[in-house]
Amino acid sequence: MEKAGAVAAMGQDSLLLPAWMKAALAANDRLKLYLSMMQAIDQGLSSGQPVPTDWRRELARLGLQDVTWLQALGEGAYRQDGILFVPHLEEWLDALGRDLHVMARPVCERPGHEEPQLLTRRNLWEGRIESLKEEEGLHADALRSLTHGDRHADDSLHLLVMDLHKAINAMSAEVATEDIDGAHVWQIEPQDRERVQAFMRGIHATAALKFGHPGLDTAVTRDGDRLLIQNDIGTNDAHVLVIEWLPGALHLNYSDLHANRFAFFGRMLQGLGFHWEALAPRVDASLNRGKPYQLGHASLESTDERRLLEALEMAASRIVFVIDWNRARKRLQAFVRKPAAIDLLEQAARDNVGHMAWLLAGGDQLVYEAMQAVDGDAFRVGERLDQVLGEAAARAYLLDLMRAASVRLREQQPMALVADEARMLLARAIRKRTFEFDLLAEHSAYCHALALSLVEALVDEEGQAQAQARLLRAKAWERQADHVLSESRRRAERQARWQPMLALLDKQDDVADVLEESMFVLSLLTSPPLSRLPRAVRDSVLAIAETTLGAIQDQIRAVEIARHLEESVAQLEADAFLQALWRILRAERVCDESLREARMQIVAHLHDQPALLHLASELAMTIEQATDHLLGAAYALRKLVFEKSGVHA
Repeated sequence: MEKAGAVAAMGQDSLLLPAWMKAALAANDRLKLYLSMMQAIDQGLSSGQPVPTDWRRELARLGLQDVTWLQALGEGAYRQDGILFVPHLEEWLDALGRDLHVMARPVCERPGHEEPQLLTRRNLWEGRIESLKEEEGLHADALRSLTHGDRHADDSLHLLVMDLHKAINAMSAEVATEDIDGAHVWQIEPQDRERVQAFMRGIHATAALKFGHPGLDTAVTRDGDRLLIQNDIGTNDAHVLVIEWLPGALHLNYSDLHANRFAFFGRMLQGLGFHWEALAPRVDASLNRGKPYQLGHASLESTDERRLLEALEMAASRIVFVIDWNRARKRLQAFVRKPAAIDLLEQAARDNVGHMAWLLAGGDQLVYEAMQAVDGDAFRVGERLDQVLGEAAARAYLLDLMRAASVRLREQQPMALVADEARMLLARAIRKRTFEFDLLAEHSAYCHALALSLVEALVDEEGQAQAQARLLRAKAWERQADHVLSESRRRAERQARWQPMLALLDKQDDVADVLEESMFVLSLLTSPPLSRLPRAVRDSVLAIAETTLGAIQDQIRAVEIARHLEESVAQLEADAFLQALWRILRAERVCDESLREARMQIVAHLHDQPALLHLASELAMTIEQATDHLLGAAYALRKLVFEKSGVHA
């Protein structure tokens, strides 16, 4: 409908309605600020904390920076006998009554379209506000009646403001004098059209990913030099996004009940180049059970109009990903840890996949049914997905499932097809079983750290203090390796298929044990009254340690190859795996020869120093034992990989 036709259809008496609505929305912002300020003052006095007095940012945003009494509202406030005494209370009540009248005007005074119930409530509250001016202070019951949001209790001014706001939002489509690509627009300037179109391009680019969920309705108007864009994110009154386009700058004000979703949206805006600032949490009795809710401000400044248009479009395209975000996070946390769940949602947003399709297709129930159908031996009741697959594989599976759900639902395929894909994807993840090598790779890393530290200690000839510090690190690594073994043992107790990996790790843990013991013996050699080892003896022991380090590096290579081997093993990969294992066998033989050489050097140089001779011999033999244990672990790894590939070892 053209603008002139819309105005004519509304009748002459409705010509002022758009301006009334603009003023009403501004009054709504002021009323919420007034009530929040008084609540903050009351809570500060109740908790013994300093009463907030700095409201400059909030006042400036609403154009109230020159209202001096409002700036000093909290100064000198106190409570006595349950009564709150606040300077300028009468001015505050006057402002409430004045803005309540302005806000209610388009709803209660529109000729032929009055809302009788809201009109009655407005008149009642205007009278109550006047009567409060007769009181000496503000009683606790009076403050609660102004600010509470409990629908089961008596009416409150805050509830009335919320209901008026809903009614005004419902009028937006009717009042709009123009529709620009789905946005309800009124009283804008010609140059604003391109800006509205850019915002709506972003909305339409990803709007399909909400799959019928309410939200994303857009209203646009101009207020002086500001173009105001408000987007209806969802159904919650506290989940609000308002965008201001000013000459050379974009400003976004965002409020959210959920701190995690709030931070998620802030990170998305930062990724687009916005400066993001989380403001002090606010308290509203009707939101989040009276707990603080989050408020943030994002800004982007540029003299390049195209840069601002691109940022506006991209910001609009991200809004859909916060719809029902918290519900998706909670469902995902049934399968992975909270940080992993948040990372999944961020990746789904970056990939323009979203989470709504996964929720609509069944969400957590979809995954539970797949776990039950795919492998009864793999999963037990109450067991998380990442405990069985490992976190990396669990995340990959869930992301693939979210992507598949998004594609299938956009293609209008049946939900049953998504359920089939959930089972197929999970079966593939289980068949790969690379997650069983995660613990082995972690344990190998600790063995490598121990061997490398041992080599460095033999090369550097450290003093007693440095040796003790290195020994403490070695003990910590050995304990962490033990924890890996304990985790493998725990899994093997639940699932028989972990038994081969447990046997392998049990052998490899002996490597960590003897390397830590070697560090202990070496530390004794730096303690008085013993003198340092002769260079020839140290070099002979170093040769054993360096060979051991090389063998552990080959073990790490073999583990990394093994974790990616499929049933159809590529010849090149198989050769590299076997060569790494044979180098470990050769290292064990080299260490045997190196141990004999070390013994000869020890006898030759330390025959007259019994303590040094004994400790040096023990050091060499202990290091050599590492390759013996490592060879046993390598044979166990070979057997496990051959069985996985369908080959008899």
